[in-house]
Amino acid sequence: MDTLSYKTQHASNATIQKNWVVVDAENQVLGRLCSQIAKVLRGKNKPSFTPHVDCGDNVIVINCEKIVLTGKKMDDKVYIRYTGHPGGQRFNTPRTYLASQPHKVIELAVKNMLPKSILGREIFRNLHVYAGANHPHEAQNPKNISF
Repeated sequence: MDTLSYKTQHASNATIQKNWVVVDAENQVLGRLCSQIAKVLRGKNKPSFTPHVDCGDNVIVINCEKIVLTGKKMDDKVYIRYTGHPGGQRFNTPRTYLASQPHKVIELAVKNMLPKSILGREIFRNLHVYAGANHPHEAQNPKNISF
């Protein structure tokens, strides 16, 4: 019986090539930008994508405080967290996060777009979000990409 002359290639930690990319979030819509960032973090933009391996790139997001939300989401969207104590449910809006912790808005959006597993938590460590145009990763020679 004839067999296939090729086999499916799966990426492994030894064969993957991770790059560094910079994304400018200025005047970008939050959900549309974060879905593209999650795709690059996961590695779905590469032909060697393997679902069970972290084969994505390291992503640096700058100017996160200048992100745009459409409609009334700046005040109507609510982030809920729980402290673990009775009566400890806390509510925040994107406007309050952008005033005090602007990186949280992008981090929360991207984190919820990644797999809810050990692999998803490892992939999330490759995301670096900064307010302002400067970042401490110049030594990695990141390349700029735009969506």
